[in-house]
Amino acid sequence: MLSRPSLVFSGSANPDLTTAICGYLNAKPGRVTIERFPDGEKLIKLESEVRGRDCFVVQPTCAPVDENLVELLIFLDCLCRASADRVTAVVPYYGYARQDRKDAGRVPITAKLIANVITAAGADRVLSVDMHANQLQGFFDIPIDHLSAEPVIVEYLRQKKIKDLTVVAPDVGNIKLASRYATALHGELAIIHKRRISGKEVLCEEFIGNVKDRNIVMVDDMISTAGTICGAAHMAKKLGARNIYAGATHGVFSHPAVEKLRDAPIDEVFVTDTIPVHEQSRQIKNLKILSVAELLGEAIRRIHMNESVSSMFAPQ
Repeated sequence: MLSRPSLVFSGSANPDLTTAICGYLNAKPGRVTIERFPDGEKLIKLESEVRGRDCFVVQPTCAPVDENLVELLIFLDCLCRASADRVTAVVPYYGYARQDRKDAGRVPITAKLIANVITAAGADRVLSVDMHANQLQGFFDIPIDHLSAEPVIVEYLRQKKIKDLTVVAPDVGNIKLASRYATALHGELAIIHKRRISGKEVLCEEFIGNVKDRNIVMVDDMISTAGTICGAAHMAKKLGARNIYAGATHGVFSHPAVEKLRDAPIDEVFVTDTIPVHEQSRQIKNLKILSVAELLGEAIRRIHMNESVSSMFAPQ
């Protein structure tokens, strides 16, 4: 599907996703050697000729965040110095996205800092999926294509044919997202008002809407410590909910998410493969992994062919 002047490379963070993307594109991944010096510094050497080519490097900045971020920056610099015609940073999961404003004194806006360093490293454009906030697009001074995993998740949930469905917004910031899912899945809408006590602890205070004898779907942009999702699930169950399905685009699963999800009254957890799911995370009961490889592959094809990416999400 791609003409000769294009190459898709994989960083170390999620090679399986890159392989799946290249499978969709019917193309082989670009050849690269990633090594370490004895002191731990990374060396990236391109084995494929990139001069004059349209190059894409797939590297989510998931844990270990700083290591994967630095590898992405080195990769971008390497491609630029090898005379690639255009370099696109494909960052399925954009780390540091939650630090997008000064919510206290003497703290950084790290999401903007990361946007600056990706640009300085040589990226001509960025491709990402479900950043924590839409306004992060404005942090970049280069073109950015911000994809949504919503079509992938909606299609999966439609196939389940869930009856008596209520889509729950796990916090007020997700009302618009939950409303779109409720419309697409022909379900009702409910909202939880929560109060964040700390970075790891969330208190669900009030439920707006009916969940009694209803099947519940909750979708967020990420599941990190799982405090929000699990708190909402416990509250919904107390109010008489039946089956509960909880998911997100990014399965971050920071400690103690796995333990919380195992103990929560959740019948199924679903996430996409923007972040690789490690062995410990697979201990979550009924964990389902959805792939965004076709979504990213089609976006890469359109970017390379100078076609519209936004039309991928136009109403049918």
